[in-house]
Amino acid sequence: MADDEAILPLFIWLSPAFPVGSFAYSHGCESVIEAGDIKSNDDLRHWLEASLRFGSARTDALLLAQAWHAQHQSKVDVVHELNELALALAPSSERYLETSAQGYAFVRALKESWPCPPLMDFAETHETIAYPIALAIASAHYKCPIDMSLNMFLIAFINNIVSACVRLGPIGQTEAQKILAWAVPLIKIQSAEIITLSIEDLGSSTLRFDLASLQHETLYSRLFRS
Repeated sequence: MADDEAILPLFIWLSPAFPVGSFAYSHGCESVIEAGDIKSNDDLRHWLEASLRFGSARTDALLLAQAWHAQHQSKVDVVHELNELALALAPSSERYLETSAQGYAFVRALKESWPCPPLMDFAETHETIAYPIALAIASAHYKCPIDMSLNMFLIAFINNIVSACVRLGPIGQTEAQKILAWAVPLIKIQSAEIITLSIEDLGSSTLRFDLASLQHETLYSRLFRS
């Protein structure tokens, strides 16, 4: 397939309409908003930049890139190790639920509509699959370019958090679009950097985000699953 054709599955898989249930997760932002740490678009930009540069967005993207290359080289044992690592890195039960439930939903959706034998084989031997690993296997199988896979994965990641914040109230639709436009150049920079990294560069330093996901577990009243 030509590159322009190879990216088309990504538009479908990473669309809000694709049934992975991403709308149900706020990635801890619900508890952050409840605590009063996100009150404006500037506050949200700060949180998103931290996640992209130092947190779970960067971590998941790096795991996706490593799994994409391993799958492309038919190194199934490496993909297995990366999946175990992705699940182990979840800092809370809700973040574990977020990646595992979306991974399961992604596998189920592809099984019914997008034939992907490597992913189905992987699912048969793995009870739980982290979402970025499932996406990496499918992207490699369909020859989706790694740079576009990373860009669109991160855009979908940011878009979902921004959408959750709109529903929770601190920003409106116009502010949300401004934030998404602001995020695109940073996403491109991060994707280009991640492609050059190895698994040894994996790590994060966003403790407040991790604490937010723990605090969300006991939030008295909530709209989101994470």
